[in-house]
Parts: sequence; C-alpha cells; structure tokens
Amino acid sequence: MSYPIHTLKHEHRVIEQGLRALNGICLRFSSGEQIPAEALAQLLDFIRTFADRFHHGKEETYFFPVLEQQGVVRENGPLHIIESEHEIERELLAELDHQIRAYQAGIPDSRWRFVETAQQFIELLTGHIQREDQILFRIAEEMLDQTDIAALSAAFKQAEVEIGAGFLERCERAAAELEKAWAV
Repeated sequence: MSYPIHTLKHEHRVIEQGLRALNGICLRFSSGEQIPAEALAQLLDFIRTFADRFHHGKEETYFFPVLEQQGVVRENGPLHIIESEHEIERELLAELDHQIRAYQAGIPDSRWRFVETAQQFIELLTGHIQREDQILFRIAEEMLDQTDIAALSAAFKQAEVEIGAGFLERCERAAAELEKAWAV
C-alpha cells in the first residue's frame, strides 16, 4: 500500500474514534444524561479540524485532482459523489454547532435535535469512509503510478508542515481521549 493511501486510511481510523465518541454522547443524551456543552464543542472542533479541514481538505486539494488526471470521472462519477458527501457532512456539522449553542442556551429539545443530526452524520460518514476504503482507494492503488504517488506523498507531507508541527499527533491523542471519555 502506498504512503498516500496508507495515510488516508490511518486518518479514517482516527476519525472513527471521534465517531465512536459522538455515538456514545448520543446514547448518553438519549438516556437522559446531561453532557457538558464544552465536551460537545471539543468533539465538534476535533471533527471539523481533523476530519473536515485536514483530511477532506487533503483529499479535495491533492488526491481527487490526481485521480481525475488518471481518468476517474468527477462529474456524475465517484468523485462527485464523494465531494457531495463532504458538503452534506459540512451542513450537518453546521447544524450540530447550532444545536450545541441551543443546548448551551437551555433551549428545550435541542439535545434531541443534536442526537438526530449526530446520528445522521455518523451514518453518512461511516458509509463514506467504507466507500473510500473499499472502492476509491482500491481504484487509486491500481491507477496511480510512482510519479503520482511521489507527488501525493510530497503534498501530504507539505500539508502536515503547513498545519503545524505535532498537529497529527495532537489529533490522534485527542481522538483517543474523546473515545475513552465518551464511547460506550
């Protein structure tokens, strides 16, 4: 497995830790437990920063264009579907943020709307990860040549440099801590 694909798959495993934490929070909310709003905001920040801005950002900026150059169809094809899912995920994240603010303000039923939106997000992102792991990444492994792999490797390493030293390690720690604290 090439470095770029290994990196993206590893990031999926880190994201899944955050999703297990989010699911645990939903189960706790559903059983009537109060959750500190700060914990909700921390989890949302992790998902936005790591899953969306960093991981999806690398896919959209570097990975998808290389696949498109190799003949993977964007418009009405697999890349369009994946990018559309990224957009829906962003909309759900915005709604989660709205519900966290409503929960902080004591608005009735905000935690139930949070749970409903979070469950939609978990379901969408879990399926999205599976499609990328099982289909898109296999296609990429077959199509990418050594030049593509080298270019993506350099781009991914540069993205890590640009986001700051230790970012990935901090996110991995945060994901593990969130999972430990909230997953059931």
